[in-house]
Amino acid sequence: MAEVCRVRSSGTMIVLTLVVAVLSVAGCNGAKQPHIVFIVADDLGWNDVGWHNPAMITPTLNRMASEGVILNSSYVQYLCSPSRTSFMTGYFPYRTGLQHEVIAAGQPRYLPAHFTTLPEMLGKQGYRTHIVGKWHLGMCNWKYTPTERGFESFFGYYSGMEFYYNHTRLDGYDFRANKSVALDPTRTYADYLFVDHALDIIEKHNPEEPLFLYLPFHLVHVPHEVPARFENMYSSIQDDYRRIYCGMVSMLDEAVKNVTDALEKAGLTDNMFLIFTTDNGGPTFNGANNLPLRGAKATYWEGGTRGAGFVHSKNLLQKTGYTNNGMMHAADWFPTLLHLAGSKPDSDIDGVNQWDMLSTGVDSPRTTFVYNIDNITRAAAIRHGDYKLMVGSPGGWNGWYPLPKLHAQLKEQLAHDAEDVDQQWKPQLYNIKEDPEERHDLSSQMPEMMKFLQGELEKYRQKEVPPQNAPYDPAGDPTHFGGVWTPGWC
Repeated sequence: MAEVCRVRSSGTMIVLTLVVAVLSVAGCNGAKQPHIVFIVADDLGWNDVGWHNPAMITPTLNRMASEGVILNSSYVQYLCSPSRTSFMTGYFPYRTGLQHEVIAAGQPRYLPAHFTTLPEMLGKQGYRTHIVGKWHLGMCNWKYTPTERGFESFFGYYSGMEFYYNHTRLDGYDFRANKSVALDPTRTYADYLFVDHALDIIEKHNPEEPLFLYLPFHLVHVPHEVPARFENMYSSIQDDYRRIYCGMVSMLDEAVKNVTDALEKAGLTDNMFLIFTTDNGGPTFNGANNLPLRGAKATYWEGGTRGAGFVHSKNLLQKTGYTNNGMMHAADWFPTLLHLAGSKPDSDIDGVNQWDMLSTGVDSPRTTFVYNIDNITRAAAIRHGDYKLMVGSPGGWNGWYPLPKLHAQLKEQLAHDAEDVDQQWKPQLYNIKEDPEERHDLSSQMPEMMKFLQGELEKYRQKEVPPQNAPYDPAGDPTHFGGVWTPGWC
């Protein structure tokens, strides 16, 4: 087993699952580089935040969203490894090889080392760079792990999910402090530990140096585990899945409160830019909800790809307290944050700088983006202006899933929808501005728009790289490494 250290487990409150990106307007009026806090919630549904659904108990997130800018048309990828690829590189995933599903434990898949990451670029601008939480961009070789990809410290886990209390995935332990195994003999809830560690970073940080704190929380991903006091906030909900899931959302809200309180106490918030986003739509099959949007996590429908989120800053945003409907994509955070840091990305990336839109409310510079291109499933989707084209199967959860319902009552519909993955889907066209719920397929009524979008999609296909699809490799089994998921086998 690798070198071991023990984690602090004071049980400080909570879960921070946002992505806060704080960038400095170094090139604007000579301002000091801003601190960047990038908070990512895992599997948060569109209808699972208080500004969309008053039944959700998220007072901290509600307040920050109302004081900042709510992002009403901010898109992520349909699954988490693809979204994290875009956050970290500014590329659409079909250009990195991570467009097909996610990196499963034991698969020799990864974000290729030749891609320059956001923390690498920020580090060159003098930022102190830290990640606390979930990585999920590869771990079969040390060179694919966070501290080799631009982060000076890492506290969290490598894979896509694990049990919150015992930190295991498929019988292997997955918890690290930098490259060392982080033992937790108290079996403390993971996101309590994440918040504790984030607070430690904040307390020790020199405020004269710009900070990039990336907080990709485990919450609110399965498994359904949460301290009872959060579940009890929703005691009127009958369905176990939904009740626990909602409790996890409120735990996330408390985590954000504890982190932002610490940032305020440390004097970092006067010059800070914070981003809160989900990594994909909510899994309706696991208690989340995306109403009124169609579909779920793992689909190209709006419910799988339009992310609940906001930006917040005390002084960097000129226009606040409103909902911004400008189109942006997960890849846009890369050039936007580099702009704030006083740097520029490679011109070949897919992301566009959204700072003017976010800070002043002007129109978005983005007119087109690709939801995904996957030549294994032969499915793809693209949006240009108000119109969205989907070809092939949009995924396995293709309906509108109301609440409240007992999970058992949903089973039949969910099982039916899962079978839809294999059916022959004809190309579909939707006007997302007029029909955000995707109820009216316009493909037969607008042949010229169909032809145009199909042509645009083919242009993007020219840059597709083969998707990584390596199967589980027994060489990476934790039994070879003292029961711990450990790099070094690919």
